[in-house]
Order: sequence, then C-alpha cells, then structure tokens
Amino acid sequence: METHLADFIRHTTAGREAEEILRRCVHCGFCTATCPTYQLLGDELDGPRGRIYLIKQVLEGAEPTEKTRLHLDRCLSCRSCESTCPSGVHYTRLLDIGREVVEQKVPRSGSDAFMRGTLKNLLPRSMLFGAAMKLGQSVRMLLPGVLRAKVPPLSSAGPTPHRLHARQMVALAGCVQPSMYPNVNGATRRVLDRLGIQMVEAGGAGCCGAVRLHLNAAEGSRDDARRNIDAWWPLLEAGAECLVMTASGCGSHVLEYAHLLQDDPDYALKAARVVLATRDISEVITAEADALGSLLLNCVPLPESEKPLAFQSPCSLQHGLKIRGTVELLLTAAGYRLTPVADSHLCCGSAGTYSVLQPVLSQRLQANKIAALTAGAPATIASANVGCMAHLQGVTDVPVRHWIELIDERLAS
Repeated sequence: METHLADFIRHTTAGREAEEILRRCVHCGFCTATCPTYQLLGDELDGPRGRIYLIKQVLEGAEPTEKTRLHLDRCLSCRSCESTCPSGVHYTRLLDIGREVVEQKVPRSGSDAFMRGTLKNLLPRSMLFGAAMKLGQSVRMLLPGVLRAKVPPLSSAGPTPHRLHARQMVALAGCVQPSMYPNVNGATRRVLDRLGIQMVEAGGAGCCGAVRLHLNAAEGSRDDARRNIDAWWPLLEAGAECLVMTASGCGSHVLEYAHLLQDDPDYALKAARVVLATRDISEVITAEADALGSLLLNCVPLPESEKPLAFQSPCSLQHGLKIRGTVELLLTAAGYRLTPVADSHLCCGSAGTYSVLQPVLSQRLQANKIAALTAGAPATIASANVGCMAHLQGVTDVPVRHWIELIDERLAS
C-alpha cells in the first residue's frame, strides 16, 4: 500500500513502523472473512481492511472524527485477522499507533470519558479492584442479574505446597485474576510443584498493562511494563528459568513489551529479555510432558460423565501467542474427551474492557460462542484466560474453568 505519512509522525519510530506495516497490506480482504465485527455488522469500516484505511488517512494528515474513533473502538483486538493475513500485516500494532493518535486529536467527553477513566484507574490496581470485588462477592445474590454475571462467587487459591526446588519460575499474578479466580495460580503452583519446579510471584509486579493499552492510555501501559520489569529483573538475574503467564491475555501483551519500550534507553534491552523469557503455562507444562505423563498414569480414571469437555481457545492464546492445539493435547492426555466447537477461531466478546464499553456487540459474540461451546453437551468448559472465563460463566450453567485447574485436580486424584 503506497503511503505518504504526515510530518508529525513520518520520522518517529511509530511512523516508520506504521509505514512498514501499511506497505505490507495488499488489500486482499482475507482478513474480513475472519473478523468478528465485520461478520456482525457487514461494514467495511468495521473490518481490518477498512480500519487500516482509516488509520492510513489519519497518519497522512486527515483530521479524524468521532466516527473514525468509533470504528477503531469497535475493534476487539482479537488478532484473528493476523492469523489469516497472507502478507504478515501486524494489524494490532498499527491499530495501537492509530488509536493513540486519534485519542490525542479527538478527546473524549461525557459518560464515555468517565467510564474509561473509571476502568483505567480501577482494574489495573489489584488491591483496589480486589476490595471492590470482595464487596461485590459478599452481596452477590442481591446484585442485579447483569452485574451478578460479572462477579464470580468467592473462592480460594487452595492448599499451598511448601517444598523447595532448585528450579524456579516466576508467575504473574495480574490485576483481576487474584480476586476473581485465585485458584488459577494456586493450581499452577501445585502442578509445577509436582513437576519439581518452584513457582514464585514478584511482589512489586501488577497489571501487565493490557487494560490501559485497550483504553488507549499508551503511556500508562508503558509505566505498567516498566514496573513489572523492575520487579522481575532481580529474579531473572538470580536464575529464574522463565516468566510464566497463566492468563493468555497477559502473556500476549507482555510479548509486546519490546515494542512498547523500544524508544526507552533504560528499558529497551531489559524489555527484549523479558519477551524472550515469557512462556505461557501451556508451553511450560508441555515441555515437562514426560514427567506429567508419568504422574497421570497413577491417577484415578475419569468417570464417563466428566469426560466431555469443550475448550474455548482465547484469541490471545491462538492468535496472539500463536499457540494452537497444545492445551487440547494436555487435556486429552489427562483423560478428557473434547467436544467439537464450531468457529473456534472467533472471539467470545470479552476482549479486556470490550464487554463493558461495547456491550451490544459483545453480547452477540458471547451468545454465538456459548452456543458453539455447548453444542456438544460438555460437562465442563475450559479456557485459558480470566476475562473469557468470567464473560462466559455469566451466561451458562456449565462450569467454566481454567484448564490448569483441571490438570491440578487430575493429579490430585
């Protein structure tokens, strides 16, 4: 795609990156076939190709409008288009650049600005969010249905192993997962312990930064990245094998740290090392497949009624991290029978803060995903991301669990 970027961005790092991405696009339209919002709305401007045109116009000097911003806001950042693109267009990076420029040129106001400001200041602060979530859980049955669906029942992290191991890995607790689903990292800790690995959490780490980036607060997201790097760095220097991500959304975002901090002389090299050290928990467990298999041999066989399982592969896992089929193999090895899921590449509609900011589109995607997941009558739905779990559990009676919890329970049987 021929481009002529405006002076305000042409000679910046973001401008050079945007130009390279734009030149890769050949207008083929393959991306529209797998774009969830284009499928729902049928509007070219609500698909990747149309949004690329909008961003191109803005970067070439055209003044954006609230309509421009609306079409960019409607994007889920699911990255399904990137999995489809034959030219390797890094669409979400271009979207981040475009959104940051549009946000500066078309400031928000009214309820939109208030809602985004509230989310930006509440969700990334784990102590503040945790207190609010605990309050909501204490009165959960009194909450209106819509709100109750977003508040999971109070739960615990389960027993903590106390053995010490020479091998050590660092896990990210995150911002909302500790209060919503504490057992995810609890189960991870126990599974790794059985495999002879010590899991630790860096006390100074917090939100990965994805929440603020989704809300077009790019500098705040960079601050989150810097804080996490500072917390992780001593542990990596001391010999920790890797950084373990138990939420695929966080893992996908941490892999963008090198991009986010490429112009920061104090953090660019550290960010690159953090990216190289980052592993999704499914990659970690797969690397220990022989040891896991030996442990599973001693487990009690699953009852037939518990075997049917639907796996919801989060967009951040299959499109962001490019991990496909890995979790499914681990679950099959653990004795589960996977039920078919139609259109498994499509987003469930959670997408960070999307379910709050774009509720109509989100609910349509949610309904489609639940129908696909429950078509095979599974006893359980498994996922790999906290946002997807909460989003799906709110509208189905089928239990929605993180897959590592299921492995933990099998190893304990």
